[in-house]
Amino acid sequence: MTVVVVMGVSGSGKTTVGTALAERLGVEYAEADAFHSEANIAKMGAGIPLTDADRAPWLRAIAAWIGEHEATGGVVTSSALKRRYRDVLRGGGPCWFLHLDGAHDLLAARMNTRKGHFMPASLLDSQLADLEPLDADEPGMVVDAADPPDTILTTALVALTGL
Repeated sequence: MTVVVVMGVSGSGKTTVGTALAERLGVEYAEADAFHSEANIAKMGAGIPLTDADRAPWLRAIAAWIGEHEATGGVVTSSALKRRYRDVLRGGGPCWFLHLDGAHDLLAARMNTRKGHFMPASLLDSQLADLEPLDADEPGMVVDAADPPDTILTTALVALTGL
């Protein structure tokens, strides 16, 4: 079974879509933020973008989770901003990427209205600058983060049934 990685920058709706998708598929859900070290959370909370070195242990932990769920399937969120990050995730086992792509203004508005999250809206531009779209050889699809979650879920489920 495939693990779905719901990817995108902060504010794209990964948690909302990921939890709903896992529920619809009847599989376990994992939130990428839970894999971050306290140091990474503190760094982002202070408005400092993570480096590739900061992200490496986090990506390996998510990849390990993917490997642990290869037989049962699962849904995990991850910004998965760069191709090389997605390569690490795929190293854990088969996965399919659902990229929630959104306009800057939408993402910033969402980030500015959410409560209790460590990621400040000031880091949005650095995430968008790092974001590399899925390449043609990467399994997955891109959807508009502005679409209602039910629309995104239906689109993703139709695509997943064809796998």
